[in-house]
Parts: sequence; structure tokens; C-alpha cells
Amino acid sequence: MKTLFGCLIVLLLSACSGNRVVEYGNNVSEPDDFPVLKAVGYAVIDIQPGPSQSERMLQAIRASKMDAYRELAEQLNGQQVSASSRYQDLKQVSNALDVSVAGMVRGARVVATYPRGNTYATELELDTRNLYHLNQLMAGQY
Repeated sequence: MKTLFGCLIVLLLSACSGNRVVEYGNNVSEPDDFPVLKAVGYAVIDIQPGPSQSERMLQAIRASKMDAYRELAEQLNGQQVSASSRYQDLKQVSNALDVSVAGMVRGARVVATYPRGNTYATELELDTRNLYHLNQLMAGQY
């Protein structure tokens, strides 16, 4: 029964994902559609390490950029979702959900980076046409 609930949770979570996986491998003919993927990363300035406000701001800029790259990697490569629930005497005793993202992002560019109150934001953009051409160059097909 608990295995059924775990599988159901994973299926429901993966069905809610609106990410579009874009994979242009070595032997793929040029697609008709090249979407432009966008991602925004955020970081709170005051919680960053550093003795001065300027150093905390620099750390927030870096953290927001890494958060935006994580979001792009999520769109390109998807998420690994692992869920488990444990029941005893028909009562849920524990519930765990682990989500991780891993992948490589090439060809993204920073569109904007700006403070907004106590938060720093970085906007990234990835034109998948450039990604396609980068992969073709790496495969030696040009």
C-alpha cells in the first residue's frame, strides 16, 4: 500500500511539471522550433556572508546567478524526484520528498541583474538555437 502511495505521489508531482526538456544530441536533424528558455534566480542580501553591505551584495549577485542557472538546468534536464511515505496502523508516520537537479547549461546569457528591496535577482536567457549549434560544433558536424 505504501509503495502505491509513493508511486502516486511521484506521478502526480511529475505531471505538474511544465518544464520543456530540450535535447539536441549529435544525430538530430535541425528542429523547426527553437524556444527561448528564461529563468530568474533570487538571493536575499542580508543573509549572505561578509563583513560589509557591499560584500553581502556581491555574494547575493553570485547566489542569484547560480539560482537562475539551477532553474535553467531544471528546464533542460528535468528534476530527479524521490518520494517516500511510511504508514503504521493506517496512520502516516513519515513523509519525505527529495528533489534534485543535475545537468550542464551551455550558451546562456545574463539578461538583467538588479536589486529589488532586500533581494537580488538575475535573469538568464537561453536561445536553444545557439544550444543546437554549440552541440553541432562539439560533435564536429560543421
